[in-house]
Amino acid sequence: MDKAQIERINELARKKKAEGLTEEETKEQAALRAQYLKEFRANMEATLQAVRVEQADGTYKPLEKKKPN
Repeated sequence: MDKAQIERINELARKKKAEGLTEEETKEQAALRAQYLKEFRANMEATLQAVRVEQADGTYKPLEKKKPN
């Protein structure tokens, strides 16, 4: 997501607080937020995949997803 899109999200948030949004602006805001969250989650997943935990024996092991019960 580029800087202009993030600025647009913030602009719409300020406008919503100040005077409210039109239906078209509300849809635009929802789409931009969804895109932002998708990219944020992908970046977080990549970061977590790069993390290694040092074990007691000195080796490093990648994080594993928690298994559901």
